[in-house]
Amino acid sequence: MSASISSKTFDFLKKLSKNNNREWFNENKDQYTEAQQNVVSFLDDLIKEMSDFDEELAKIDGKKSLFRIYRDTRFSKDKSPYKTNFGASLGMGKGNQKGGYYLHMEPDKSFLAGGIYMPESSVLKEVRKEISLYGEDFLKIINHKDFKKHFPELNQDDKLKKVPQGFEKEDPMAEYLKLKNFIVVYPLKDEEVLDKSAVKNMSKVFKLIKPFNNFLNAPFL
Repeated sequence: MSASISSKTFDFLKKLSKNNNREWFNENKDQYTEAQQNVVSFLDDLIKEMSDFDEELAKIDGKKSLFRIYRDTRFSKDKSPYKTNFGASLGMGKGNQKGGYYLHMEPDKSFLAGGIYMPESSVLKEVRKEISLYGEDFLKIINHKDFKKHFPELNQDDKLKKVPQGFEKEDPMAEYLKLKNFIVVYPLKDEEVLDKSAVKNMSKVFKLIKPFNNFLNAPFL
């Protein structure tokens, strides 16, 4: 039986969002430690399940994939010291794997994601070249009925207004070349995260992203 996310883990995050200060956190460090361990156990089982379709994931573990809960507030107006979520990068940006998977767990705001997020300019240029050259292959992946059902569109954040320099304005893939992220997102309800079968259910959704990641990673292999 796979590990599952405990309702106590979500209860901790809810309390933290109402008491986002060091004094409360230090007084309740045991709750954080318990929640963190629950998430790590869940991630270990999820990674194991996902490595059946993406063998690269066998190289990582739950603890290393989990982001720190401590916020970097140096350049932020929001000085809250802690994140109110547990986030994990699963293979994203590892070695030649530019594209990967991401899991975000937060009460009422959980989601699964995949692809390449905020790539540096050299990586972005290579991905755009791949899309321009192999547009039909790219469209076949993102328009596949199962993919489209879960991910109706790619992330549009910070999209350019014009086709980037170095590409033809009339390129059939122009709208995709304007993207600055190549990310798909699948929102999760709390009950889906807390479901006893969440490992298998999430893995099935992540598996749909694998061909998308394969395409994005192709120029770097």
